[in-house]
Amino acid sequence: MRTIEEEKASGAGWRRERGAPSLSEVHSSIAVDPGAPNWRKAAAFLGPGYLVAVGYMDPGNWATSIAGGSRFGYTLLFVVLLSSLMAMILQALAARLAIATGRDLAQACRDAYPAPVAAILWLFAEIAICATDLAEVIGTAIGLNLLFGIPLEIGVLITALDVFLVLYLQTKGFRWVEALVITLLGVIAVSFLVQIVMADPVWGDLVRGFAPTTQIVTNPNMLYLALGIIGATVMPHNLYLHSGIVQTRAYHTDSKGKREAIRFATLDSTLALLFALAINASILILAASAFHAKGSTEVVELDKAHALLHPLLGSALAPTLFAIALLCCGLNSTVTATMAGQIVMEGFLNIRLAPWLRRLITRGIAIVPAAAVTIYYGDKGAGQLLILSQVILSLQLPFAVIPLVKFTAERRKMGEFTAPRWLTAVAGIIAATIIVLNIKLIFDVLAGG
Repeated sequence: MRTIEEEKASGAGWRRERGAPSLSEVHSSIAVDPGAPNWRKAAAFLGPGYLVAVGYMDPGNWATSIAGGSRFGYTLLFVVLLSSLMAMILQALAARLAIATGRDLAQACRDAYPAPVAAILWLFAEIAICATDLAEVIGTAIGLNLLFGIPLEIGVLITALDVFLVLYLQTKGFRWVEALVITLLGVIAVSFLVQIVMADPVWGDLVRGFAPTTQIVTNPNMLYLALGIIGATVMPHNLYLHSGIVQTRAYHTDSKGKREAIRFATLDSTLALLFALAINASILILAASAFHAKGSTEVVELDKAHALLHPLLGSALAPTLFAIALLCCGLNSTVTATMAGQIVMEGFLNIRLAPWLRRLITRGIAIVPAAAVTIYYGDKGAGQLLILSQVILSLQLPFAVIPLVKFTAERRKMGEFTAPRWLTAVAGIIAATIIVLNIKLIFDVLAGG
């Protein structure tokens, strides 16, 4: 028997009844023992946060952070910190929504809004996923080029084959997916740790870079990169992803079970995003220390950054580690983007395509512009396209953030798990900040800035 609060969260307050879950093949597939000690429960929830964290350090993030660090030194470290704090709050709300209502964010939008509104939100979500996939295609192709000398045009086409990796992992079980992602994240962390030590940053300037400055808003070029960093860090598809994959845990659906699930899922995502913050800051610190400090202030392309690391740091190991970390980021992102696309399509449209077909569709949409740009404009065009993809993501953010904040603040939808007022207020400020920054960016672009 469901409690009154569960009835409120699953039926009342929604235009439509809750349908079948997304990612049904792995839904509630990982057991959570209600009688286990807290550390074991926390361990059972360990994983989804790191899949979410992947989206906060994908190849597009590299491009914006490297461009920001090389051009403005450590100044934009504040934006990296701010965007990571934004991400922690929004991802906590995404997990809360899913656990309280049994709906991922896409299903919640479908069940709460009229069909035309839901269709528009679905279209924006698909645009965001295509922009994400575009960054992964280019980043992975550049990684293959740097490590193995494969031409970018061929590398872009090779990225379509990652669908087989995703399919194989799904047959092994969701824990295998999480294990691969966490292992690759470990490789990335070690790679950057070694490179930071080689770069020998100016620690005083580095610490001051985490303090806010009005120059970020008043300088249009700096704002453009700041928005790109926010778009690369707080990514709309991650909100859909997290609200879907947190439901792979078979927690008890009574009041106590859901409350524990919300607590442990929030702990998992917060710790994972602290790790992502460290990686993102490392990318910008490396660019500021290795490029900006030595006069190379216009490094945008990933391959140019790779080529400069050897002469500037005096070691052939640094560029190799850079390329390995980039390829690991690209591979990780392909896994999570597949699941995010599946959640969005199933949640909004209630259409269940085979994962391989869904993956080929989204990857095909990304490959066409990536291949065209790399063929006609080469490496420079690919680097600019990476940054543009992240700004597009930032412009899509309000269409995912506003519904999320609205849903989690409504007692009719969330029951006893309604977000505290302070949390809703902070999330509302985050949404307003993103919207204001986006409006200013559009104004600057139209004004020729």
